[in-house]
Amino acid sequence: MNHNLLPVFPRQLEDEGIYIMREVAAQFERPVLLFSGGKDSITLVRLAQKAFWPGKIPFPLLHIDTGHNFPETIEFRDQLVRETGAELIVRYVQDSIDSGKVREETGKYASRNVLQTVTLLDAIEEFKFDACIGGARRDEEKARAKERIFSVRDDFGQWDPKKQRPELFDMLNGKINVGENVRIFPISNWTELDVWNYIREEKLAIPSIYYAHFREVIERDNMLWPYSDFLNTTPEEIPYLEQVRFRTVGDMTCTAAVASAADQVEGIIEEILAAKISERGARIDDKRSEAAMEQRKKEGYF
Repeated sequence: MNHNLLPVFPRQLEDEGIYIMREVAAQFERPVLLFSGGKDSITLVRLAQKAFWPGKIPFPLLHIDTGHNFPETIEFRDQLVRETGAELIVRYVQDSIDSGKVREETGKYASRNVLQTVTLLDAIEEFKFDACIGGARRDEEKARAKERIFSVRDDFGQWDPKKQRPELFDMLNGKINVGENVRIFPISNWTELDVWNYIREEKLAIPSIYYAHFREVIERDNMLWPYSDFLNTTPEEIPYLEQVRFRTVGDMTCTAAVASAADQVEGIIEEILAAKISERGARIDDKRSEAAMEQRKKEGYF
């Protein structure tokens, strides 16, 4: 494909994202930006920079560290914080395990991804955050398509899809009761393709694992799992070297790779245009049940 024929990012989406960021700052007392180190949260940081330029981002970044993150993501996170001057708060799933609040999973499919819900809710309570900005998009997964841009959680951090507020004519209602908080999704109306076009046009740096690279993987359930010390493998699962990249970034034990030679943004966009499955198709944690994501959201997950 001619790179000059690639889609152009619709700038009205950026305008909407900036508007939402400013509404968050205006309507809430203690907002925070949930930062995973992935492409969507990196996009949020750029929107926040533009919304409040020339000032600094007026709220901290919160990373819930499972302890099983890709090293490249942690390195990128720390570099981005140094460059932007943003405040970073990190809370660790390991601390929730050590305190007995959650129990480490066992078995072939063990992951810490579900456990981070408790760590997140504890952090929200610790800092009294009343608004948590996240990078969820409606095209990712059917449960996320039910979200509003301002999505209210009750005083237990739980989400009820039947109690969503109407959002007519871009009117965003941030009124909440004591103990409640709101999850904010400024790029809810974006698609995966929009995000990558934005990264291309803004020349945003992203973790290297999004680009094609050689990595040890195992084949399990017709997917390429990144091999690591955190993964519980069987004797038949022999790691081998493969050229891959990641469409989404999560816990190393629940994020599959895709075979790819795309080492530039343009090549990634071409792959997305030709893809027949969504990016969440590579998230193993979503495959635990038909309603896995919705159940986690009801329990307080991002």
